[in-house]
Amino acid sequence: MHRSLDRREFLLQTASGAAGLCMLGSGACAAQAAEPLYRISLAQWSLHKRLQGLVEPRLDTLDFAAAARGFDIEAIEYVNSFFKNRARDDEYLGELKARAEGEGVKSLLIMCDGEGALGNPDEAARQQAVENHHRWVEAARFLGCHAIRVNAQSRGSAEEQMKLCADGLRQLCEFAVDLDISVIVENHGGISSNGQWLAGVMEMVDHPSCGSLPDFGNFQIREGEVYDRYQGVAELMPYAKAVSAKSFDFAEDGRETTIDYLRMMGIVVDAGYRGYVGIEYEGSRLDEAAGIRATKALLESVRAELAAR
Repeated sequence: MHRSLDRREFLLQTASGAAGLCMLGSGACAAQAAEPLYRISLAQWSLHKRLQGLVEPRLDTLDFAAAARGFDIEAIEYVNSFFKNRARDDEYLGELKARAEGEGVKSLLIMCDGEGALGNPDEAARQQAVENHHRWVEAARFLGCHAIRVNAQSRGSAEEQMKLCADGLRQLCEFAVDLDISVIVENHGGISSNGQWLAGVMEMVDHPSCGSLPDFGNFQIREGEVYDRYQGVAELMPYAKAVSAKSFDFAEDGRETTIDYLRMMGIVVDAGYRGYVGIEYEGSRLDEAAGIRATKALLESVRAELAAR
């Protein structure tokens, strides 16, 4: 029997973080009182250790919305691997939706992995991968999400992979558009971490339901080859329908030690993006709760600084 995360414990854990939100100064609080430059959501992967039972207290996906509310976060991004066999379980999805609505938390998207390569060179396998994603499009619709996040995976030359991925994505978009669900692609390792290549895929798909999900941290193409993260995000932002704020560790002054958040969020805002930015903490020094709080505080302080410009 898995012990689900106690909401009261999360509220107690996060109270000190919430109390400090307006310590940025009256100017920052006044700026946030107006319509914010962007809103903050929580990616389920930020709590993967608790969801996988690697640390205590264990968290159940049904309690994810309550956990987010404990951090004073109003929107969430699911990961399909944490409810893999429930995509067409209406009773389970109904409870998941009711829990989120009860907490006043918006369900934004489902990150989908393990459903096959949408750019598989084998046509039958590619078609099967497209069909495997249909159930997640339907689940996203049921939960009130706006999108599913998928991967651009293929084999062959860069040009061949672009054509194959574009074909699979377009097929999936043609199914998803009728359900008013977007299909968004993350830079997620391999050739998809090449911002120029993935932007080219977006252009080739050329479908209003297709977009990108720029992730600040996923730019390793292969061992020894890393794409410039700022260039990559800038290349993907014209197609962005979501943004993933990856974080790993923090200095004493609250800055992320790997990513210049002021520079990165400047790129996001300058592109005209005004949607949700999802916290995706993947560090190990701070525990998950502390890492989420630190990322949230940094996004808020950067937002205030950008708004004051």
